[in-house]
Amino acid sequence: MSEAFTDTPADAATAANAAEPPSLLQQLQTLAHELPKLVSDRVELLSLELQRATQSLMQIVALMVAIAILGVTVWLTLWAALIGLLVHAAGLPLLAALLLSAGFNAVVIAIAVARVRQLLPRLQLPATRRHLTVSTDPSPEPRADEPAR
Repeated sequence: MSEAFTDTPADAATAANAAEPPSLLQQLQTLAHELPKLVSDRVELLSLELQRATQSLMQIVALMVAIAILGVTVWLTLWAALIGLLVHAAGLPLLAALLLSAGFNAVVIAIAVARVRQLLPRLQLPATRRHLTVSTDPSPEPRADEPAR
């Protein structure tokens, strides 16, 4: 027989230790040893993702500015075309066509401003403020977007 197949007491002890699960203390020591690496890896990942998110946000803002400029350009072009149609096809005087387009835009602006005024109270987070405010009066305060009774 060869010596490779013989079992020594040291081999038997190593085999027994390999089959035995690590103790709680050993697991905690391993965790304590690995924890700084885990935290470091996660902090580095967060840092890299924040850099990428910052670059993406800058690109988004630049693209939104370009979209806004192009949108305004399209809007002005459409109004110029509409005014041209009103002048040439409908026979309206240029001044009347310009005033008509300005009046239409003023009405749309007034509607948008009214809607913004309706939405402004929501920015004050009224429900959250009601729930976080300590009050001696148990009756709820009226909501900002509801008329008082």
